[in-house]
Amino acid sequence: MRKIIHVDMDAFYAQVEMRDNPTLRQVPLILAKDPAKTGGHGVVATANYVARQLGIHSAMSAMEAKKLAPKGVFLTPNFTKYKEVSAQVHAIFHEYTEMIEPIAFDEAYLDVTENKLGIDDPVILAHRMQQEIWERLHLTCSTGISYNKFIAKLASEYNKPVGVTIVRQEDAVDFLTHQPIGAFRGIGKKTLPQMEALDILTGADLYQQTESFLIQHFGKLGYDLYRRVRGIDDRPVQWQQERKSIGKESTYLPPLELPAQIKKALTSLATDLVKAMQRNQRHGRTLVLKIRYSDFTTLTKRVTQTDFYPNEITPIVQVAEEIIASLPPTTQAIRLLGVTLTSLAPITFENINLPLFE
Repeated sequence: MRKIIHVDMDAFYAQVEMRDNPTLRQVPLILAKDPAKTGGHGVVATANYVARQLGIHSAMSAMEAKKLAPKGVFLTPNFTKYKEVSAQVHAIFHEYTEMIEPIAFDEAYLDVTENKLGIDDPVILAHRMQQEIWERLHLTCSTGISYNKFIAKLASEYNKPVGVTIVRQEDAVDFLTHQPIGAFRGIGKKTLPQMEALDILTGADLYQQTESFLIQHFGKLGYDLYRRVRGIDDRPVQWQQERKSIGKESTYLPPLELPAQIKKALTSLATDLVKAMQRNQRHGRTLVLKIRYSDFTTLTKRVTQTDFYPNEITPIVQVAEEIIASLPPTTQAIRLLGVTLTSLAPITFENINLPLFE
């Protein structure tokens, strides 16, 4: 029986900004570029609870948020700061357990079945964690506690902000059957209308469906949902994950227009990428270039080769330039570039070319 805590920071980006500037606490705070300054472009990253009471939520267009909160304060997200604060939060997690699966800057799963404090009750651990995060960082979080990841995450969302919710195995089906169908992982904008068309509106409705019916209509998702609504989720906390890619990207204001500017930017990105690859003792076979133009059109293109790319600046820049040259011609300047290596392997795995046909 696992003991899993899902920690979800409350309106994390907005909360960090309010902590650093308390005058923002009583106003609708929207983390997005002000649409009045971007020609209406942009989406909401998050919003404080004052703004949420007005109907503003993440992924909403900034223009729509402006209509709902004409006197709201728009702040451009500072992801560098949020990443630093997230690292401070995770440092506290590591005082409890090493079995941590980060999901984003603001949430993580922790397996505390065996923990560094030797405390058997996960509720006590969750309370302590919340208290320490508040005392050290002046930030609040909500926690969900259960025997599997799926229910722990649902539980953390059940009583926000500053909530602690525990769902024991004997209470799992009752808890799940009272959930709206949209709360189940995997049911998004495309799947929800299909569920509603089948009159599956709650967990109780989902529970009544046969496994074959759900698989027939939803494939693998149906297989998973049949088990999830019965409280079955055997996924462990993935606390030792292999990195699938290493990359660097940067935004440029003013945007890049001249070939010399683009080459300088690629060289800088490649320099940082090579350092990261060497630091992680990895090399990769696939190079991915990401490019975003001034009109926000974004393209990605990858080049995979049989041998590993050498962890050297020049060949990475050369392939990136070749990719750019192969893209359709455009008059748009470049506002973002990213260079990533994937298909990684430890650098100790040597590539040996056998001269079979010499």
